[in-house]
Amino acid sequence: MKNLILTSLATFALAAFASAGELVNVDKHGLALQGYDPVGYFTESRPVEGNPSFSTTYKGALYHFASSRNRALFLRNPAKYEPQFGGFCGYAASIDTISEISPHYWQILNGRLVLQHNQKAWNLWTRDVAGNLAKADGNWPHLKAHQLSWIDRIF
Repeated sequence: MKNLILTSLATFALAAFASAGELVNVDKHGLALQGYDPVGYFTESRPVEGNPSFSTTYKGALYHFASSRNRALFLRNPAKYEPQFGGFCGYAASIDTISEISPHYWQILNGRLVLQHNQKAWNLWTRDVAGNLAKADGNWPHLKAHQLSWIDRIF
């Protein structure tokens, strides 16, 4: 239990400090999407592992890309390719919490990359995609503000 609490605190702290005023899901090295290429979801319709040789930082998070072309696409319009809900689980946001993601549970919804935690979250999300997306969109501003203020109190 103690390890779970410490891991959760570290995850939230790292995520919150990715960039001032932004809550971004990053690992201990500041890497977003577990190193997967955000553009690949759009251009190849699948998760594509990024290469550290093709990287950039956006909102304080480090993104890796599969190619210089994908990095260039991202740099032209990062808001188009960045994962929604700070790269946290869309289903979790729909039930008013945050959770890690698996880069293998994802979809493009209205031009937005939405990721899920695992198969269970995916199944619950897909029962009502439109309704869950609306709930997640509604919850995200206060989730982000709450998590950032919670981290500010600790540090």
